[in-house]
Amino acid sequence: MALHVDAIAIYAPNYVRVEIMEEIVAAVNDGAVLKGVICEKPLGRNVAEARHLVELAEAAGLRTAYFENQIFMKPIRAQLAQLEPQQKAMGPLLLTRSAEEHAGPHKPWFWDPVRQGGGVLCDMGCHSIAAGWYALTPAGKPPTFLQPVSVTAETALLKWGLPTWREKLLQDMGVDYSKTPAEDFATGMITYRNPETGQKSKAQFTNSWMFEKQGLRISMDGMGPGYAFEINTLRSTLELFIGDAAAKAIADAETALEKATASRGLLAVQYNEADLYGYTDENEDALRAFLSGEDGFLPWSYGLEITRLVMAAYMAAERGQTIDLTDAAVQGELETYIPLIQQGRGAELLYR
Repeated sequence: MALHVDAIAIYAPNYVRVEIMEEIVAAVNDGAVLKGVICEKPLGRNVAEARHLVELAEAAGLRTAYFENQIFMKPIRAQLAQLEPQQKAMGPLLLTRSAEEHAGPHKPWFWDPVRQGGGVLCDMGCHSIAAGWYALTPAGKPPTFLQPVSVTAETALLKWGLPTWREKLLQDMGVDYSKTPAEDFATGMITYRNPETGQKSKAQFTNSWMFEKQGLRISMDGMGPGYAFEINTLRSTLELFIGDAAAKAIADAETALEKATASRGLLAVQYNEADLYGYTDENEDALRAFLSGEDGFLPWSYGLEITRLVMAAYMAAERGQTIDLTDAAVQGELETYIPLIQQGRGAELLYR
């Protein structure tokens, strides 16, 4: 492929991304000319993998774009633009709360903590952590301007740990949560510091694979001195109602909304989900950047930092401690840390 295209996007499952990138670099070293390479979130299953991907791209001289679609969501961008005068007059946001929740992934490998890298925290926590950090960032500053100070987190196996649902997961996906479970719920708080003013701010994240409303919900709210914003993707300008008598006419519930779990009752419909969730704009950003010989707005080095925060959250949950990200020893430990859940030893944590 590298001989015939301008850019390659790595959308393959998490457990093969390093291998794919190594093949891309080998092709470049053999003469293929690429303008850039894209990687969908998360960049790596752990810090060591993410760092290796960054180093591979740098060694090959490749421009990169890390695809974190929620940072490109128009509602998030619009509220930041609308509230910029308030930020300048009153100061930046001080608290954000971000969540992404649905009823569970589509593919077996997503449920497998070893192949995926964990459970819902690895799968969707990276979204909410990135979105919260970005929304807190003062206007005009780069996405990593605020310095992470500490992380607290909890993980749990709730719905998908129940015997009936474990059996359904085994039958449908071939993954046995009685032996190698992953978390279906995660929540936590990251504290940031403004390096110019010393002001602390906080970003809370919550994610679950047990959300049983209309379908996928991305929600966020933020509070600053004298102002606030709120986003909820289940609030649509279009709603449908389908009664029992008419329900048989619907073959696919997801025609209304991604991860929809019902084809009758009150349905929220997002008629342009790709644009709502930021996919359109992140593609256009990568296109503009690569054609200009630049990295995307979010380079892979940013994806490495998000992976570090996700791993710090797993560490906090595993140890029941606040993780001090200003401690050099902790940073060194995160470089090689692999959570128990990612090792396939989640039962030791989630069933104790």
